[in-house]
Amino acid sequence: MALLSESKIAIIGAGKMGETLIGSLLEAKAVSKDDMVATAKHEERVAIISKKYGVRSTTDNRDAVKSADVVILCVKPQAVREVLDEIKNTVAVKQLLISIAASVSTAYWEKHLGKNVPVVRTMPNTPCLIRKGMTAICPGQYASDDHLRRAEDIFKQLGKTIILDEKYMDAATGLSASGPAFIYIVIESMAEGGVKVGLPRAIATELAAQAVFGGASMVLETREHPALLKDGVTTPAGCTIDGIMELEEGGLRVTLIKSVVKATQRASELIENN
Repeated sequence: MALLSESKIAIIGAGKMGETLIGSLLEAKAVSKDDMVATAKHEERVAIISKKYGVRSTTDNRDAVKSADVVILCVKPQAVREVLDEIKNTVAVKQLLISIAASVSTAYWEKHLGKNVPVVRTMPNTPCLIRKGMTAICPGQYASDDHLRRAEDIFKQLGKTIILDEKYMDAATGLSASGPAFIYIVIESMAEGGVKVGLPRAIATELAAQAVFGGASMVLETREHPALLKDGVTTPAGCTIDGIMELEEGGLRVTLIKSVVKATQRASELIENN
């Protein structure tokens, strides 16, 4: 299989994530401008992308697909069927299709394409916009290890990646893709607490955000269980244990667990996979 740098890539749907992929791949020199094409629904958006990144842009998805080695479908789940109907007669089995649409199984893509096209399903999260993201990746039945590596090479430009069995993808959506929104609420709430005890709002927000960033970095870099790291902060008769008691009384732990469960359930319902 050709290296990523030798691949022609079509980005179908140059919205926020599509544009992030364009910018990141070009900046990393993983793909040249001449080897990339992007699509958008409206001519104004096409003009913006073309001017900003110097890549060919069009409103014609079929035209973009026909010359590509890798087709990255950056569309919402509700738009998947429409795009599939548009491109299915143009897509060839020699191409690799990568989808970022939540809830849409690889089997759905394969069935509606009606041919043995290799499909890779991904679920990036919004921190990918600043290249601090996480993307879960799983292969369809016709995708090889080489296809997976190519998908990894693409999404590693946006942060970390993880290969999963497809049965875990809805859970990854509920945890990893929805999770940043839950953490923003945590940061906002901690900052409000800082304001309550007298800190200026901007300072309180920075302290809260850095506490979350530092705590997350400790988990990732030390590989220690979060409970052990928590115990390292919680000194006997100190102030932290009083704060933890308030969290437990308020049900934060159970509420966060339930939020992931509910988001996962919703992820499985966004589109009928038949």
